[in-house]
Formats: sequence, C-alpha cells, structure tokens
Amino acid sequence: MSRFQSLFKSTKCAVIGMIHVKALPGTPKSCLSVQQLIDSACEEAIIYKKCKIDGIIVENMFDVPYVMGKQVGPEVTSVMTRVCSEVKNVMGKIPCGVQVLSGNNFCATAVAFAAGLQFVRAESYVFAHVADEGLMEACAGPLLRYAKNIGADVLYFTDVKKKHCSHAITQDVDICQTAKAAEFFLSDGVILTGTETGDPPKIDELKALKEAVKIPVLIGSGVTEANLKNYSTADALIVGSHFKRNGHWMGDLDSNKVLKFMEKVNLFR
Repeated sequence: MSRFQSLFKSTKCAVIGMIHVKALPGTPKSCLSVQQLIDSACEEAIIYKKCKIDGIIVENMFDVPYVMGKQVGPEVTSVMTRVCSEVKNVMGKIPCGVQVLSGNNFCATAVAFAAGLQFVRAESYVFAHVADEGLMEACAGPLLRYAKNIGADVLYFTDVKKKHCSHAITQDVDICQTAKAAEFFLSDGVILTGTETGDPPKIDELKALKEAVKIPVLIGSGVTEANLKNYSTADALIVGSHFKRNGHWMGDLDSNKVLKFMEKVNLFR
C-alpha cells in the first residue's frame, strides 16, 4: 500500500476540498484580524467535515498579487501555521494539507510540520517554468533535504505543467516526461490541471499520465458534478471553485454543492 492509499484509505477518487484563507496580514487586500482569518477558515472546515470530505488543502489564495521565495515574510508562515493548526483540530483524522503561493514550498513544509498536517501541494517541483510572478525554478532536491533536516514526514503532491504558467522553455519535454521526472524525484503524486483556475484538464492527458507513472494522479482544477465522470479514474480530485456558491473561488462555500458532489463521486468508487 502506498503512502497515499494509507493516508486516504482509498485507491480511487478521493475528494480534497480547498479552504481559501482570506488575505493574510501584509498583503494588499488584508482587512481581517488573525482571529477572523482563523474563524473564517474553520467555518469552511466544519462544513467540509459534515459533508464527509476525504481531505482538505488550506491555501492563501486571497494574497494577490503573489510573491515567491524570500519575498514571503515570516508573518505568512506564522499566520498560516495558526490557521492550519485550528483547521486541523476541526478536521480531526481527516487528512489535511497546505499550499503557500506562489511556489513557497519550503514555507508550506514548515507550516505542515508545525501544524501537524500530512501533505503539501508543491509547485515547480521539477523543471523550471515561467509563472505570473516570474521564473520558477525546480526545487525537489533542496525541498526534500529541508524536510528531512527538520523531521517533516509529509507527502508531496506536485503539479506538472501547471496552470497559470508558460512552459515554452520545456516545450520539448511533454507532460508524461515531466511526471516521470517527478516520480523519480520521489513525488508522492502528480497533479494535472487545466490552463487556469476552474479550467478542466485534458481527458487524454489523464489517461496518458495514469499509464506513464505508478504514483497517484490527482486532478487539480475544473472538476464539477457535470464532468465528474470524465475524471473518475483519477486517484484524487482537488475541488475548489465548484464548491462555491457562484462557481468562483472567491465565493462562499456551498454545503449543498459539496454534499451532491460527494454523493455522486461515491458512485464511481
């Protein structure tokens, strides 16, 4: 049994919901206190738990415009740790992960370690690419060494040819080769996305990745109740926008949408 299967107790279509933390202190749209940020995130966690979600990812999606690496201040790590710790307390035994935008995988690892989370969604794990924020370089080697040094035993789910990016500099490396490189560099699962948030990935790419690698393949954008069947062979589905009232990631979480989705996904398990 893989670490993924051990964590999610499922070999097919685990559903991972997104908790989009409101703008953190110091970011342009910040207007809430730390306690208000915690309360808002925990409200969504309670909804997800009642709907029997398989897992959640906490992400600082409202921190636009995003920055990378050393441009992220210690306040992001500290506040995300507090938020994630409280969310983890709400979720109990349900697997919890974190992503810190943009590509701040070391920060996310530190948060996961301190808050007791089980996994990290990591961008730019293998192969450099150009994102909205600039050039993002591969980080697998330094990242896994950092995790080892601090004792963070977390799983890494890694994006391949990710959304909101240009991949012209690696146009001679296809998505399967990218996924194989991630697998070789000890990724615990690769994430397939469309070209932007809410955009579904190509179905033929899911099939190709399932054949190319032995590690889990997760869908990271664009899955809805209507197109769920197309992605039922995936090991996990990361769902954010579809669970919101207006179908946009900035909206409020809709418990009815989550419940209906979970009912339908159970038909494919």
